[in-house]
Amino acid sequence: MLNLTEWQETLLYHPMIGSGPIPTVCDGEGIYPYESFSETAERPVLRKFRMIAIENEWMKVTVCPDLGGKIYSIFDKASGKEILFDAGAVRPVRILPRMAFISGGIEVSFPIAHTPVQIEAVHTEARQIGDRLYIWCGEREVRYGMQWTVEYSLGERDRYLTQRATFVNPTSEAHAWMSWSNAALPARADSQFHFPTGRVLRHADILEEIEWDGKRGYTLEDFDRMQGFFWKTADCNAFGMYTPSLGSGLYHIADPAETPGIKLWLYGLGKHENWAHSTAIRRESYVEIQAGPLLEQADNSKLQPGARHVHTEFWIPSAEPLEIRELALPAPQLIPIEEVPLFDWIPRAGTAPWLALAAPYRGGDAGALAAPPAAEDCIWPPSGLEQLGDALLWAADVAASAAGDAGEEHSQLWRYYYAVWLAGQGLLDEAIAALSAVQLDCGYALLGRLLRVSRGDYAGSRAAYAQIRSAAWSLHPQLFFERDVTLAHFGAEALDERAQWFAQVDSLQDDALIERKASFLFDRGDLAEAKAILDRHAFGKVHQRYDRTQLWQRLAAAAGEPTSASEDVLAHLGEDDLAVYGAYRVSEQE
Repeated sequence: MLNLTEWQETLLYHPMIGSGPIPTVCDGEGIYPYESFSETAERPVLRKFRMIAIENEWMKVTVCPDLGGKIYSIFDKASGKEILFDAGAVRPVRILPRMAFISGGIEVSFPIAHTPVQIEAVHTEARQIGDRLYIWCGEREVRYGMQWTVEYSLGERDRYLTQRATFVNPTSEAHAWMSWSNAALPARADSQFHFPTGRVLRHADILEEIEWDGKRGYTLEDFDRMQGFFWKTADCNAFGMYTPSLGSGLYHIADPAETPGIKLWLYGLGKHENWAHSTAIRRESYVEIQAGPLLEQADNSKLQPGARHVHTEFWIPSAEPLEIRELALPAPQLIPIEEVPLFDWIPRAGTAPWLALAAPYRGGDAGALAAPPAAEDCIWPPSGLEQLGDALLWAADVAASAAGDAGEEHSQLWRYYYAVWLAGQGLLDEAIAALSAVQLDCGYALLGRLLRVSRGDYAGSRAAYAQIRSAAWSLHPQLFFERDVTLAHFGAEALDERAQWFAQVDSLQDDALIERKASFLFDRGDLAEAKAILDRHAFGKVHQRYDRTQLWQRLAAAAGEPTSASEDVLAHLGEDDLAVYGAYRVSEQE
């Protein structure tokens, strides 16, 4: 019995608040050209999501194309159990790369970890071929212009799910990539970790190598904090987790020659469980078991022009604990990889204006040229569109030839977007040169960041920010933060100017503004007031960011107090205590 169904399911969705109008190029909390986010609404809205399910006699697997093509559910018919963690809502939290991570289900990432399209819709096809059901999800991603497809398939008698991913680089340059399949499972104190014996990199408050005894019998009760484990060696190619109190578990197996990566991530019992709670609507924790074609999250590979990568893995739901060394690698008959669909760009809000520009440019049809997106819309030209630069310059020239103020404004905007696109390509000097011809507030805002980050030109950065005319732009928290970082470089000489800016936003309780105000007070010598501000404000949680902790430690040192931040302090500041590790954005290591 095989069955393929599709429907719209209403879920609770917590809307996100964008970080701001400055493009995410050279942004430590974003990945260009995607918009990044600063906070999540506490009150959810009702939103419909597309669901597609494949099922046989043994299981039903549901995929959500509107959430990056993730596996939303694996229902084990033999036990009547849902296998995967269900967050109860789509509630994004601040984890790189976009500060919009959602838990639950199985996420497949590419070309970075975590995938930047977790809360975006992707292309999907589904059909039956012979005695096997297939779902394909994918897109042409906008960072580098590479194509990815993840294939989920279920045979008529399979008691496992087959997952096959293919990545293709149709561009003219090699690009870095990484990929992890991340399965979230409900965590209980008796959850058992069935992983290979081997040498493991442990990522907690320190980085260390340990020996994992696969026969010891680890459970969640053995861990009292958040931490991750990467297997550097393994005595078998299978792993999984089983929870006796739930009567369910999930196991993974793959050919280690093509999918050697094995990872376990957990929050443990106690002080860090609330980090897991922030992704769901109930106080329930989860564990992630992960696999991938690379050994560690700090690794990435290069996909050459015209090259294709393929790897296959298998997920095995179970109502009883399994012996991982006895699991046999399945060998299903899949369609040839050449027949797996490869998808093009998604015409979503962030790509539609730029895709629409291509036709009039190629045809030289100036009359078909639409107005550029408003700078406030946070829609930036994809760096993955290699030939977009010429089209943007053409659009700028066409607009300049139009009569009236609107034509000049549109021409300036097109030139601004050309500079943004150059910066997204990593051509920062060329972007700075292009911005010198843009007399718009958005251009001054980006120029201020690029001069500081790429050249260390604080004087030029300060001068750029000073040219911004709009009070709304000047007082937006994102730009305010960036400008204050620049002004802080000038020490005592800029204290009065900084004070004047802070006086204009002293009612706002935005996390970024509070952090910068504490830094300003510290620079001014008001240590007690600076520390009081940090102690009073309840900061939102953010993974792998330590600026507030470091500021608190500097304040403590200046006051002659102990600089070791307690768990209570870290919880209040909203930052974890993990050692710096990994590359959520492969561009960090290019």
